[in-house]
Parts: sequence; C-alpha cells; structure tokens
Amino acid sequence: MNWKYQLDNVWRVLMGKWHLRRCTQVGDLPRVYGRPRLTNLGTMVMGDKFRFFSTTVRSEMVAHPGGRIEIGNGVFINYGASISAHQLVRIGDGCQLGSYACLMDNDYHQVEDREQPGVSRPIVLGRNVWLGVRVIVLKGVTIGDNAVIGAGSVVTHDIPANCVAGGVPARVIRTFPAP
Repeated sequence: MNWKYQLDNVWRVLMGKWHLRRCTQVGDLPRVYGRPRLTNLGTMVMGDKFRFFSTTVRSEMVAHPGGRIEIGNGVFINYGASISAHQLVRIGDGCQLGSYACLMDNDYHQVEDREQPGVSRPIVLGRNVWLGVRVIVLKGVTIGDNAVIGAGSVVTHDIPANCVAGGVPARVIRTFPAP
C-alpha cells in the first residue's frame, strides 16, 4: 500500500472517532467521510468497521429520548441517509444503505389528530441487507437476512430473508437460496 492511502485511512478513522464522539459506544476502525449530523438524546451503538458517508449530501442520525440506534459490524451508509429512532432502529452486520435511504420508527403525529404524537414501532434489518437508493423503511418493519430492496421502494411491512423486493409498497419479486 502506498503511504497516501494509509494516511487517508488514518485520517478517516480519526474523523470517525471525532464525528461519532457523542455515540454511546463505537467499535474499532469507524470511518466517516464528510460531516454527518448526529443527535444522541437516547442510545447510539456503532459496531466495528462502520463506514458513514456524508459528502455530497449530509447524512443524519437522531436517537430521540428513549430511542436506540444499533448498527452492526461492517455496515456502510451512503450520503443523504436519514435514520431516526424514538424506540429502536437496529441495522445488522454487513448491511449497506444506499444514498438517501430513510428509516423512521415514528410518523411524528397521528392521522386523526395531528396534535398528538405518533406511535413508535421498531425497525430491524437483519444481516447483510441491502437497501437501494431512496428506499424508505417505515415503522414496525423487519427485513430478513440477505434481503435486497430495490431503489425507490417504500417498505411498509415485513420482508422475508433471502429475497429481492421492490415497489410502492415493496413486495417480494423473487427469492433465492440462502448463501
């Protein structure tokens, strides 16, 4: 490896430690590119080798009071992503979130009475889940291991493991054998 690449890696890890300093727990070798917005009023736990891009467009993560964001090992989150947890957002090991992905476990208000706060339900992504560009994952959704969600999809209900899903609302397009 050349020295410029090694120096860049060291710099990204230092930026990772700096930008993630308000997290409750951060694993080894996090890398942050750009300037993400993080607000931790609850709990934020990041795994080892977490990569967080916030270059072209700023990414954001917010753990509201009582909320918990759990990010596994080897997770990649691309620019423009938005993650908000009033209760729980859990992202499993090896997941990849495309640009502008949005995960919110709360609607922020009720439909009937917009003055009343919305109900929170957890979002759980299994291991090795891939979310395409501009995927929206709504409250109460669990996505199984190795699932792939196509670009522009809105995930409103659970998606099983080992499948490709897409559309509005997202539905299973095809399944494949477990790796």
